[in-house]
Amino acid sequence: MKRIITLAMLMIVAVSAGAKKHKSMSQLTREIMDLAATQCIGMSAALEEGKMPRTFDGGRLVTSGIDWWCSGFYPGTMWYVYEYSDREDIKELAQKYTVRLAPLLTRKTDHDIGFQLFCSYGNAYRLTGNEEYLHVIHEGAEILARRFNPVIGCIRSWDFSRDKWKFPVIIDNMMNLELLMWVGNHFNDPYLKTVAITHANTTMRNHFRTDYGSFHLVDYDPATGKALKKHTVQGFADGSKWARGQAWALYGYTMMFRTAGAQCYLEQARSIADMLIPLLPDDGVPYWDFDSPLRPDDLRDASAAAIMASALVELSGYVPEKRDEYLAVAERQLRTLASPEYMAEAGTNGNFILKHSVGSKPGNSEVDVPLTYADYYFIEALVRMSRIEK
Repeated sequence: MKRIITLAMLMIVAVSAGAKKHKSMSQLTREIMDLAATQCIGMSAALEEGKMPRTFDGGRLVTSGIDWWCSGFYPGTMWYVYEYSDREDIKELAQKYTVRLAPLLTRKTDHDIGFQLFCSYGNAYRLTGNEEYLHVIHEGAEILARRFNPVIGCIRSWDFSRDKWKFPVIIDNMMNLELLMWVGNHFNDPYLKTVAITHANTTMRNHFRTDYGSFHLVDYDPATGKALKKHTVQGFADGSKWARGQAWALYGYTMMFRTAGAQCYLEQARSIADMLIPLLPDDGVPYWDFDSPLRPDDLRDASAAAIMASALVELSGYVPEKRDEYLAVAERQLRTLASPEYMAEAGTNGNFILKHSVGSKPGNSEVDVPLTYADYYFIEALVRMSRIEK
């Protein structure tokens, strides 16, 4: 009898463990969104007036002003939490930190204004229809377009290190094109769309190797349009696959297919995805650089996993024969990010949601810390996945 009872108890434990392991994505997402709301509220309480969250390092919350390229991610995260939960308290916070970015329009030029304004104001307008948000989005797109060089066919990225680069273009800039494409489509502005499409096409020609791995930066001659140098500034080596850069590329061309409809963008996104998926570790969270010689003992990058997961969820809807594979990879990444190894407990981690992201390891900047954009793309990916499940 004791043996029967013992076996029964073991079976109950096994079933319970299995149930926890195989928790549905919908249930898991609900729990994460509750945590995200708690962290967002806690973050607001910790922020000084005029500041935005950047990271949590050495037991200290590191903030930025609105000029920092990541300033739009915190309000953007809250807009996604609001979209999922319909919580008015989160909506009020999202509005508060969105309008904090309005002074960005007084700047003459900034290549990251797409990140800053579309993640915040773009989501705000999408979810509320408030015309006041629309004005900011429109003007922000015009500011971004001023950086376009028609000889090169690209938007200039960094303004610093002019002694090192003549006209640097980073793969991250693909993400800023969504602002141009959305405004161009919404207002039927052919110039803004032309700028975005030309930039995407030029990047597709010059940033990628034959295996669809991307360089981080291409430097151009402004007079001739010729590509002069190709570097991977934030990766292990110029010829390596810096993980977040590959994720930017995947997300960027998936977005370009949605907004421009050109088949070449879908083929590019699919080729990048099919190159990256076999390189992922079993849990789906990439090393900070896919070619790091210190693997398997090197750092992982939660931000790259979150960006990649969000892109794969969207891409799955455009490639029917790959739908199940892409969704399975994205789910694996999201489940890993939702584990205690990567997701913080409420009230910890400086009120960021995810741990273990890598900003720039070569620059020894924001290494193995939470990052605001990791949270944004993690929550976006979960919202996108929840739309599919409904």
